[in-house]
This record gives sequence, structure tokens and C-alpha cells, in this order.
Amino acid sequence: MLGLIQRVSAASVSVDQHVVGEINQGILLFLGVQKGDSVLEADRLLQKILNYRLFSDSTEKMNLSLSNIRGGLLVVSQFTLAADTKKGLRPSFSSAAPPELAEQLYDYFLSQASAHHASVQSGQFGANMQVSLCNDGPVTFMLHS
Repeated sequence: MLGLIQRVSAASVSVDQHVVGEINQGILLFLGVQKGDSVLEADRLLQKILNYRLFSDSTEKMNLSLSNIRGGLLVVSQFTLAADTKKGLRPSFSSAAPPELAEQLYDYFLSQASAHHASVQSGQFGANMQVSLCNDGPVTFMLHS
């Protein structure tokens, strides 16, 4: 399972020109599910995201986590993260999980995130989404479960 996280001062996701999820300060997570992923990978990635230190403390060092600052978490499914781009000029999605498994793990991830963190919003699985964000820093990390 892959997670591209961005520290944001604000972010939102829209479907058909309607905002379906939005946060202020926190993390925008693009979540990619790969073949072979399970709830174990989802749990590992969630714990990493909630506790990853990417917010500045009073000395301007990245020592605080999303849990520490009680920020928002906006989760957006993005199967293109699982693309293989090593060869050619067209990505291969052979390592991406089938849509049924990906949606099941995405839903599981969201339910666990909501159970462990107060402010969780999401996009809509499989939809054409428009994501708006103000990357704070910019700070962006690729996390693996």
C-alpha cells in the first residue's frame, strides 16, 4: 500500500462540482492499493501517517505528528500511484490491485482512520475528482506500508 502525503494548510476534493471532503491544517493523503495488499498493510500505513512527524514545533523542527496537532486527514484514492513507469512512455498498472479489492481496502482504511483520528474526510472511490490544496512548505513524502 502506498501513501503520498502532503502537509497542507487547506485541501478539498470535489466530484461533479460538489465538495465531498475538505480539511484545514493537516495531511492530504493520496492512497494507492497494490496487488497483495491486505488489512495488515492498511493498518501499518495508517499508524505511520497518524504518527509521522512532519509538522513544525516551536523551534521550527519537524517534530509533531498529525495526532499531535489534531489536524485533518483528507484521504483520496489514487490507483495511478501503483503505476510502473520504468519502461516506455506509457504507465503500466499491472501492480495495482483490482478495483473490488482496492475499494474494500480503501473503505477499511477510512473506517480505521475514523476510529483512530477525530477529523477524517475523503474523496469518492473511482470517481473523477478535482483536488485543491495549499501545500504547506512544500512538504511531500511517499510512504510505503
